[in-house]
Formats: sequence, C-alpha cells, structure tokens
Amino acid sequence: MSTSETSRFVRLRVELVVEVDDSGELAASALRRIAEDEHMPAEERLHAETAVKEDDAEALAYLVDPFDLVSQLPGVELSQASWSSEQIDYDPDSPDWDPDEDDEADEDDGGDGDGVGDGGRG
Repeated sequence: MSTSETSRFVRLRVELVVEVDDSGELAASALRRIAEDEHMPAEERLHAETAVKEDDAEALAYLVDPFDLVSQLPGVELSQASWSSEQIDYDPDSPDWDPDEDDEADEDDGGDGDGVGDGGRG
C-alpha cells in the first residue's frame, strides 16, 4: 500500500484504569449483556457467564464495546477493534505508576501495541 492509501487509517489507543465499587452489579450487567446476545453460541455463553461471575475484568470486557466510542462520529467507520482488561495493582500516588510507560516500550521495540486480548466481540 502506498502512503496515501494507508493515511486514511488511524490507530486510536485508549488506556483506562477503573475502580470497581460493586462487583455484583458489574457482573449482573455483564450477564444481561450476554443474555441479550442472540448470536453467541450456547457453549460460549456458558463460558462467558462463568467468567464474568468470577472475574471483574472479564465482566468489564463484556460491557466495553469500542464501536460505542466511534459509532456517532461523522466520517468515521470502525475497521478493526481489539481490547482486553485485567486486574492490576494500582497506586496513583506511586512514582512507579507511569501511564506512558507502554508507549515508550512500543517505540523502542517497534511493537504495534495493538492490545489484542480478551475483548471477544471485536
């Protein structure tokens, strides 16, 4: 592809750290989303239900949809999306916390930092 062909595509990286105040409410919401998914095979549904009951990060991954971030933007169509979530140790007051740390590693090693992970529906 020439530069003019690829310049239409933009990689948007977003990193969020969220605090879960109510695991039960989060899991219940994720279970509703799973139940409403008419296209999910029964075996995958069973696995998803078990996962969201046991892990807040899994529940969050079923509720976050990158399409929702860009669906209302004029002149933009989502071409590809991947996302993941994981539980982390987080101390916002720690000098070790550097939200730009991954960006520097991607630049150093030439990695694409595409965040491919558990998002499942992408």
